Amino acid sequence: MSDSERVLRAGMVGMGMIFDETYRPFFEQARAARLYDRPFGAIDVELAAVATKTGRRAEAYRLAAADRIGHFDSFAGDNAVEDMLARKPAFACVATPDDRHFEASKQILEAGVHLLVEKPSVLSLPELDELQAIAKRRRVLAKVVYHKLLDPDHKKLRTLVADGVLKHVNTGYCSLLEPKSISGGQFSEWIRGRNPGTYVAVHYIKLIDFTFGGRLKSVTATGQRGLVGPADGPTWDSTQLRLVYEYDDGRDAAFDIHTSWVTPDNFPGYVEQEVQFRFDNGVWNGHSRKRGVELTVENRTPHDLKTTINNHYNATVLEPWGERAQRGYGVEVIERFAREVATIEFGGPPEDRDRRLATARSLTYNDLSADRQTVAAVQALEAILARHAAGEPDCVVRVNEERGGLVLYRPGVAEPDVLYSPKVGATF
Repeated sequence: MSDSERVLRAGMVGMGMIFDETYRPFFEQARAARLYDRPFGAIDVELAAVATKTGRRAEAYRLAAADRIGHFDSFAGDNAVEDMLARKPAFACVATPDDRHFEASKQILEAGVHLLVEKPSVLSLPELDELQAIAKRRRVLAKVVYHKLLDPDHKKLRTLVADGVLKHVNTGYCSLLEPKSISGGQFSEWIRGRNPGTYVAVHYIKLIDFTFGGRLKSVTATGQRGLVGPADGPTWDSTQLRLVYEYDDGRDAAFDIHTSWVTPDNFPGYVEQEVQFRFDNGVWNGHSRKRGVELTVENRTPHDLKTTINNHYNATVLEPWGERAQRGYGVEVIERFAREVATIEFGGPPEDRDRRLATARSLTYNDLSADRQTVAAVQALEAILARHAAGEPDCVVRVNEERGGLVLYRPGVAEPDVLYSPKVGATF
């Protein structure tokens, strides 16, 4: 295969804040240094085409990036994803508001293009089933971004659990608070009818599901309204979600996840992230703002710059050798996906491709086939909050009982609502 054929062409759907923080530095750094690994050698990665709502962000990026990025085609409007796919990318990434993930992802997979979609992958199990079926039929990857699994602290937590140092989780608490500029600025266009639990708590749902295993048993939730939308409307300021998991020894563990996007903008950290997990023989405490860095700059902190900085997630740095770079686990997770695609397409003879594809699909940290309990929790959360907004708070969703895979019970109502009939944990 010639060097001109050893190119991974990429498509991008959505070019908002997430693109700027993670996808942009990956594409720019891959253009500058290529991508290398022993299975596939050295390859080029090109951002070939993008699909956005208006095209304005794409053109602004083209001007700002100059020679840090190569030529890419920009498409906007109702047919933007279809037009992007006509440029024949090998893989495409979706970083749109979460309630727009499904349609774009479906188009990408139907085109026989590898998919990487931001969390949550989709909002319901029927949507997940459909994407899995298409990916299997078209023989391509369908993957989802959970960058917090690559946080060094979370990787160490999982290591201690996997090695049996921390024994049997009993309870967990996770909190993630974002400033008002998130809901009132970057995401003000799409937060109507949405909630920060689906958008943010899903990181911790996946962390719990991936790290501790077990079977999701029940979901309950409540929340607050009135700041980013009407007090009696469907737009939520904050949510409190509880998941109960059952383990092979018959014991349960409860996990509480509290999420808000109305924290004051002068809060000292960009995002307040805290976790605590209690085990039979120990306790794990983690806090993103207490990892050792505090910054004060006159007239700049805590607004323009924040007092505490999560340099593990993303940091723009001047390397000791003089290179400007943007690094962190938010970028690392995207590069890892590109390596998985490159291994499938360039990592050996064509007749061995299906084996390489199966190996990549077995990676449970990001494959859609391993996302079922996480999506089940998201679907349950959405249904509970919808009933709450309709005047029926305090619902509970039970998982894999005799009536179905996801069954919602309303206080004072004898007959439950079956949200999803098949078993949640069954692979498609």
